[in-house]
Amino acid sequence: MYEGKFPHKRYRLTLEFLKKHVATNASILDLGVENPFTEVMLKNGYKVNNTSGEDLDLDQSAITNSHCDVVTAFEIFEHLLNPFKVLQSIQANQLIISIPMRLWFASAYRSKTDMWDRHYHEFEDWQLDWLLEKTGWKIIDSKKWTNPTKKIGIRPILRWFTPRYYIIYAERH
Repeated sequence: MYEGKFPHKRYRLTLEFLKKHVATNASILDLGVENPFTEVMLKNGYKVNNTSGEDLDLDQSAITNSHCDVVTAFEIFEHLLNPFKVLQSIQANQLIISIPMRLWFASAYRSKTDMWDRHYHEFEDWQLDWLLEKTGWKIIDSKKWTNPTKKIGIRPILRWFTPRYYIIYAERH
């Protein structure tokens, strides 16, 4: 589908971060339904299973019953009402999580047509760090990046300089 190219800067940087911290022979549980990035991981040799679209706020059984080495959560925690409970339920000792960061100049994202495509949380970096710490995770590495746009205006200019995405590799012992 992508023939070596990535549709988003985010995919390229996420894959680089994943390759830095997770061996391709590790089994991965990716929180959320199969998506275009699942395909990217599979094409790069990762063994990935996704959750099935269940409401992870109410049902963590897919997480607690998983025997994976690593859990990934790419842009999913902002949709959850209770990420604390989800983080506590993870059985794996390795976690890679990425989030869109809260932007001081934009409201939280809320789709008008899809009730699941809404951001209940848009974290600042320190908030996600604290959440991970409180649930027993130790942050080993992190990275932030911007999400520039070619539109014209004050907000698009601010997107060239303000980090939008935050990714973390964490371990629990």
